[in-house]
Amino acid sequence: MRSRWEQQELFFAQNVVAITSTSLPVELRGISGGSQKASRCAGQISPTPNHVVQVAEDTNLRITLQAGGQPSLLIRNPSGQEFCVPADSYSGGKINIPGRWTKGAYSIYVGDRSNGQYPYTLSISQN
Repeated sequence: MRSRWEQQELFFAQNVVAITSTSLPVELRGISGGSQKASRCAGQISPTPNHVVQVAEDTNLRITLQAGGQPSLLIRNPSGQEFCVPADSYSGGKINIPGRWTKGAYSIYVGDRSNGQYPYTLSISQN
């Protein structure tokens, strides 16, 4: 059963993407940043997730973000824990996150630490 905030995030999300072994790779586009101040890592984010990724089964995934400005990726996992990954000065605005993703809904916020808004491409593939 989903918590109230998970239901709200699913309802308000711009994009809900179901991930199965046959649906990969997936490429999503949008605009980074937003009006809400997040953690120091994420900078400015949208008040609602840019995407909600519904992982159908435990699997190894790689999430790659390419954006202008100073992008960051804030992800809330199915248990409500958040982790944030900023692009470093050597990556040219690219973030790579490989790992084991468990079944459930992940809220993804594409932030910007320079308080700007930039087009981005978010790719999800098998790792």
